[in-house]
Amino acid sequence: QVQLQESGPGLVKPLQTLSLTCTISGGSIGPDDHSWAWIRQSPEKGLEWMGAMTYDGDTYFLPSLKRRMSISSGTPKSQFTLQLTSVTSDDTATYYCARGGSWSLMDLWGKGTLVTVSG
Repeated sequence: QVQLQESGPGLVKPLQTLSLTCTISGGSIGPDDHSWAWIRQSPEKGLEWMGAMTYDGDTYFLPSLKRRMSISSGTPKSQFTLQLTSVTSDDTATYYCARGGSWSLMDLWGKGTLVTVSG
């Protein structure tokens, strides 16, 4: 059974870079052609799709985040990472990783991790 788990710092200072990792247990990136996404949720913005990475490494992002955001995978391909640069308090949210590149294709989610930008 495939499961996703987000990990990373719970507190980031303004203007620093936020790095989060999604660990895929029971599966990996590539074999079944899934894309993998990052989503966040805050009281102010609700659920917000941030960006995604295809099984072969192509990435695409919400236009408002494109300049600050990257997604990459490691070796072995059982993890993928979000990096968001120059964070502000507006980036305070619960961050989720998911299998599937768009809302209609997301069939598996992590439990989420709260990130607070403060300091």
